[in-house]
Amino acid sequence: MLRSVILAAARSHRVERIVETAPVSRSIVRRFIAGEHVEDALQRTRELVAAGLAVTIDHLGEDTTNPQQAEATREEYLKLLDALHAAELTPAAEVSLKLSALGQVFDEKVAYEHARAICAKASEAGTTVTLDAEDHTTTDSTLEVLGRLRAEFPTTGAVVQSYLRRTEADCRELAVTGSRVRLCKGAYKEPESVAYQSRLEVDKSYVRCLNVLMSGTGYPMIATHDPRLVAIGEDRAKWFDRNPDEFEIQMLYGVRPDEQLRLARLGYTVRVYLPYGTQWYAYMMRRLAERPANLGFLARAVSSRG
Repeated sequence: MLRSVILAAARSHRVERIVETAPVSRSIVRRFIAGEHVEDALQRTRELVAAGLAVTIDHLGEDTTNPQQAEATREEYLKLLDALHAAELTPAAEVSLKLSALGQVFDEKVAYEHARAICAKASEAGTTVTLDAEDHTTTDSTLEVLGRLRAEFPTTGAVVQSYLRRTEADCRELAVTGSRVRLCKGAYKEPESVAYQSRLEVDKSYVRCLNVLMSGTGYPMIATHDPRLVAIGEDRAKWFDRNPDEFEIQMLYGVRPDEQLRLARLGYTVRVYLPYGTQWYAYMMRRLAERPANLGFLARAVSSRG
């Protein structure tokens, strides 16, 4: 119930205004987000790469409603990729992007063309792109765009969410040679008709999907902070005779950083999802929803406004 309340607040402009102007909010933002500018993302990326971690960078923003916003997002990614290449941070750093930020809602063709330009720039920079998953209404469109992009840029990554009932079947389609697939639990509010509602059901689905990906010929990317699921991922890799360079573990920036380093020291590729930008509110709320115990941060932010 609490998770549902937090996710509902993520769509509230009134709560957004309150939280964004609260002094304590900035301390929360610093925990989960690199900063507002490309330079901030580069600095955090340098630090993470120097510590032996890989990185995927997300420029925050979604639900773009006009062509100008979509074009601005494309240009930001092109600028970011040029900067990463100039700083010699590729291929350790790649980028993640949401098609909704590129105009998916109002014109899928426009979103594809913007994504294609970003993939082309990533290829020039010696790295790649992963298409983030969003709410279930965008899944078919995102997978269709993914297929088109992979025809030209085969390393473009997919993201699937274990809380969706369809995901095990999607994994079977995606677990093919050369296919990079990030498996996460999911962080959007979804109806029971399309998504599992209990943590146990979501976790069981995660393991089933993980087995499909590990038994296939693609490249699984295990995105979770759950110690049990990380351990299961390690076990499944051994069961299916995968070497450490045949899969990776992904975690969010600011979440379990000591565990990220521990796993990297064991020889695993550990990739940190590093967001930056000014549109941090919806992202932060989804992070709080994943661990409602963090709601105390938000409560202090709201109570300290003004």
